[in-house]
Amino acid sequence: MALASIGATVSLLIIYQSLPIYTHAAGENIVLQSPPMVFPLFLSQPNSTSSSRSVSVHHRKLHKSLPHSRMRLYDDLLLNGYYTTRLWIGTPPQMFALIVDSGSTVTYVPCSDCEQCGKHQDPKFQPEMSSTYQPVKCNMDCNCDDDKEQCVYEREYAEHSSSKGVLGEDLISFGNESQLTPQRAVFGCETLETGDLYSQRADGIIGLGQGDLSLVDQLVDKGLISNSFALCYGGMDLGGGSMVLGGFAYPSDMTFTDSDPDRSPYYNIDLTGIRVAGKQLSLSSGVFDGEHGAVLDSGTTYAYLPDAAFAAFEEAVMREVSPLKQIDGPDPNFKDTCFHVAPSNDASGLSKIFPSVEMVFKSGQSWLLSPENYLFRHSKVHGAYCLGVFPNGKDHTTLLGGIVVRNTLVVYDRENSKVGFWRTNCSELSDRLPIDGALPPPPPAKLPLNESNPSLNTSSNLPGEKTQIGQINLDIQLTVNSSYLKPRLEELSKVFSKELDIKPTQVYLSNLTSNGNNSLIRVVVIPTESSSLFSNVTATSIVSRFSNHQIKLPDIFGDYQLLTYKLEPPRKGTRWQVKNIIVVIAIVMVSVVVSLLAYGVWLMWKRKQTSNLYKPVDDAIVAEQELQPL
Repeated sequence: MALASIGATVSLLIIYQSLPIYTHAAGENIVLQSPPMVFPLFLSQPNSTSSSRSVSVHHRKLHKSLPHSRMRLYDDLLLNGYYTTRLWIGTPPQMFALIVDSGSTVTYVPCSDCEQCGKHQDPKFQPEMSSTYQPVKCNMDCNCDDDKEQCVYEREYAEHSSSKGVLGEDLISFGNESQLTPQRAVFGCETLETGDLYSQRADGIIGLGQGDLSLVDQLVDKGLISNSFALCYGGMDLGGGSMVLGGFAYPSDMTFTDSDPDRSPYYNIDLTGIRVAGKQLSLSSGVFDGEHGAVLDSGTTYAYLPDAAFAAFEEAVMREVSPLKQIDGPDPNFKDTCFHVAPSNDASGLSKIFPSVEMVFKSGQSWLLSPENYLFRHSKVHGAYCLGVFPNGKDHTTLLGGIVVRNTLVVYDRENSKVGFWRTNCSELSDRLPIDGALPPPPPAKLPLNESNPSLNTSSNLPGEKTQIGQINLDIQLTVNSSYLKPRLEELSKVFSKELDIKPTQVYLSNLTSNGNNSLIRVVVIPTESSSLFSNVTATSIVSRFSNHQIKLPDIFGDYQLLTYKLEPPRKGTRWQVKNIIVVIAIVMVSVVVSLLAYGVWLMWKRKQTSNLYKPVDDAIVAEQELQPL
């Protein structure tokens, strides 16, 4: 759940009081709240749509041959309070920005008939517009509406927000970087939102917790992915990151620790100690073993330690940075631990000033944290930073939120009941870790066959070694409607130029038309002004990249497909000749306009001079003469 939730409730609740919860929004101060911490009661009724899994978890074998879904993350944990990813639901697909939450077990979006849902960044889901949508009918395994016709769900979170709605089933698509094809899954269609769920910009939540309604569980139960997923949150000032549903080849130096699914429905780790600057805190290992143990929750912003552990941690950090000036926090109502570091906001040198921190596991292995994993930037003082770790009050659970795992690939290996950590730059994860496997060297580029227009495959249309190409026309189809795409054409053009590694002036888009809920558009690629021509190798490479889906588009543009292409010969006149002709024509047109204006002025002056030869009308009037008899 966004900001501070740890999980969803069911019909019966256990409430733990006095969990301090920090929320943070862009441009706002950090505000400390102290609502109760809400956990689901494990013993739920058989007909309940419980968010928790039965204690006896059925472990599934890890099949490396299964596909996985790699998805981009957006937003920033501290600026927005959450990270989001994009999902498409229905036929035709409707796009949603969903908060990534490992503590929730239901994926839900606002429904079109919801009168008590907030205004979010995307339109509400319209079931009536999807040809593949089906409501989940009332049955003995779910809670039903008052009419006993449809299954319903209800979730409440620790910061007093809630979501209610009906359950539906539809096709869910995962974006153009996914190996996983669109799959049918059950999700919530909201009819009521309260609290942060109502006011946040994100549309809803993607539930990655352990429960029958969890999206991960549904995909695993159908044998579509292996029983694992991974999250990688971007670092301070960067945001973004990656998410992977399913297993992949993990780095050999990844640090793993055990996770006990029988202890609680949340992802926990066997934390036994903390080191600051290489020195172990004087704490009993049992201090991290209270209540639900040490819990990882991607939807929680900060970290919360039992009081004794927090006091020891704070003292150790302050001892290491004693020369720094300590200042008040951004909110005077709370005693944040903050330090003034430098006049600027540059966070690159924090590791030279603040100590390293290690989370020590029962196995003896440790997970190294950098300052960005326990500090947040002061919102009112430049160059100042505050501890993002807080005491958990009367609750003895250790809650590790998103700040702790920034720039860390976290693998939730549910099959083997382990959680792995690997320090990396999450904004460049695709380059640093070949999640899709090591690819063999690409073969020499060959122009793909134009299946949509076979006539273009003749020898006269295929470029030879000495063929000169002056322009490349590519007709593509995008899975977004034209009205949505039209105001974003300039952004799309820049994406194409960046992906092709050419200048933005070499790409322009034209012929935007609608094809149902899809868009048809022509991408025109021209050479640079200096060359005026494409080589055969360059033109072939550009077309092949589109044909082989090597152009990576942001999820807002949906998927694309190359329909036809055409390689045009160079114009008879070179580009500079054409420009010169245009300049000459422009000069001639300006000269004509100036001449006409001059002639008009002269004509007006001439008329004025001619009119002076006549007397005024009044002077021309003479006295009327008497009529004389004939």
